[in-house]
Amino acid sequence: MSATSTQRSVLPGFGLSLGFTLFYLGLIVLVPLSAAFLKTAGMSWPAFVEAVASPRVLASYRVSFGASFLAALVNVFFGLVVAWVLVRYPFPGRRVVDALVDLPFALPTAVAGIALTAIYAKNGWIGRFLEPHGIRVAFTELGIFIALTFIGLPFVVRTLQPVLEELEPEIEEASASLGAGRGQTFARVLLPELLPALLTGFALAFARALGEYGSVVFISGNMPMRTEITPLLIITKLEQYDYRGATAIAVVMLVVSFLLLLLINLLQKWSRRFQQA
Repeated sequence: MSATSTQRSVLPGFGLSLGFTLFYLGLIVLVPLSAAFLKTAGMSWPAFVEAVASPRVLASYRVSFGASFLAALVNVFFGLVVAWVLVRYPFPGRRVVDALVDLPFALPTAVAGIALTAIYAKNGWIGRFLEPHGIRVAFTELGIFIALTFIGLPFVVRTLQPVLEELEPEIEEASASLGAGRGQTFARVLLPELLPALLTGFALAFARALGEYGSVVFISGNMPMRTEITPLLIITKLEQYDYRGATAIAVVMLVVSFLLLLLINLLQKWSRRFQQA
């Protein structure tokens, strides 16, 4: 067989594979999303603006986007620490700790919400110690932040672990032998290699938190203008048979989420080019 001959693929040819991919994505992703846009398209512009920019809706945006962003940002830091410990340090029970990272994946979100509410309530295991100091968690924005941090941590850890496993400890030793301190080694040697994975983990955690419902609806208290998240407001409008209002808010969430994810992907592309340069 000549060197220029085409290697036979186990899967069907490119045309058939691409056609199936586009059909599957269209059926599973594009059709449901298109239905939301088509439903919203029947609204007049003033009606659309009124549905998506009322004070109650704007307050829900602030809670959802603000808490999701902060939770993803915190998970970037602590997720890096957890991934570093799991990859670089052998210790008894490491497999158990590694399995616990995936617990938010397997645990039903409603169960997580009930458990967090019970723990951080005034008479909960942790809440009873915070209440005397004037720190309230349950039924506050702080509780929403904690719930979103809980469900977003695995995305950052699992994104960073493969990258850390490929980084040889010798590069840190070489950096130290050249006189670099720990901060310089991290900033100039490790961080450029980890930055694309950090951005990916942040994007995944942010997107997951933005659409979270089950774990937040219990601990938030669902107080309009204060602790009401946007997914709950969409459900409320559906229960009130305001389908156009619900789909209008959903479209805004989709568009903003898509733009943020696109921005993060562009940042990832830029960071890879920066590393290669």
